[in-house]
Amino acid sequence: MGLFERYLSVWVAGCIAVGVLLGYVAPGIFEVVAGLEIAHVNLVVAVFIWVMIYPMMVQVDFTAMRDVGSRPKGLVLTLIVNWLIKPFTMAALGWLFFKVVFAPWIDPKTATEYIAGVILLGVAPCTAMVFVWSQLTRGDPNYTLVQVSVNDVIMVFAFAPLAALLLGVTDISVPWETLLLSVVLYVVLPLGAGMITRSRLTRAADPLRIDRFVGRLKPFSVVGLLATVVLLFGFQAEKIITSPEVIALIAVPLLIQTYGIFALAYVAAKSMRLPHNIAAPACLIGTSNFFELAVAVAISLFGLNSGAALATVVGVLVEVPVMLSLVAVVNRTRHWFDVADEGAREEG
Repeated sequence: MGLFERYLSVWVAGCIAVGVLLGYVAPGIFEVVAGLEIAHVNLVVAVFIWVMIYPMMVQVDFTAMRDVGSRPKGLVLTLIVNWLIKPFTMAALGWLFFKVVFAPWIDPKTATEYIAGVILLGVAPCTAMVFVWSQLTRGDPNYTLVQVSVNDVIMVFAFAPLAALLLGVTDISVPWETLLLSVVLYVVLPLGAGMITRSRLTRAADPLRIDRFVGRLKPFSVVGLLATVVLLFGFQAEKIITSPEVIALIAVPLLIQTYGIFALAYVAAKSMRLPHNIAAPACLIGTSNFFELAVAVAISLFGLNSGAALATVVGVLVEVPVMLSLVAVVNRTRHWFDVADEGAREEG
């Protein structure tokens, strides 16, 4: 691992502090940046995420994707966790903490809005950032793309009815333009650019040309991640500083959900004898959230200053630090999957 990746946790912690500080002392800058959006998708954040995932898309080899169908267990694990387990455990934890454990400190109306916010996070599996987590854990880029693509297709059809079911309403309004634009910005465009780049690089006889090209881009990918962190924390600096106790209360069920879902998925991956480079992204996809969509839906349904919107924002705040800690766990436990990797190679 290079200098950027080796000390990524340190860089992220520093960027969190910088983002909060800048957002508090110079909020006007972030207000201008926040206004640069289309269909609730911030264009500046989209550019930084694009910079993050473009190098990973260059690594996608479509000729190798034909073999994904022969290894369906990783995809099955992702789908079960994302759509049959995660939304319901998030709803249960939200009710438990906001209606029971934290009831003395939260009024019923606000508690209901907090529950709605965490449910929206639970129903929206990650689309863009998972490519970053996959790269940091040396996941199979081809398999990761398939997992994300299948999730995106399911999300188009399942997000609204599942969210409506868990929110207890029948007339939920989903900003479809946000969903579709996010998929285009975070998956379709960088994938297309990656395909074109890879095609041109493979015309040369040098088999290492792609690896060298991706290696040169990796620092930019990490810079994109760090810039995204600064922006996200800068956007919410005032709330973080003025209401730290509320942020902490909302973070509790989110943290339990994140680590709990990861543990469940990781144990399942081990028992299913998945190769590490498939198990890692499979578990991390189910753990992380499509926070852009969750925030947009919360704002459209409940309002910008609602408890639901705040809960989704807290999900954004805890996502990067928590996911980096899970990336560290995945990398340190790679040896758990050595036998599984060997078995997979023998089967192939």
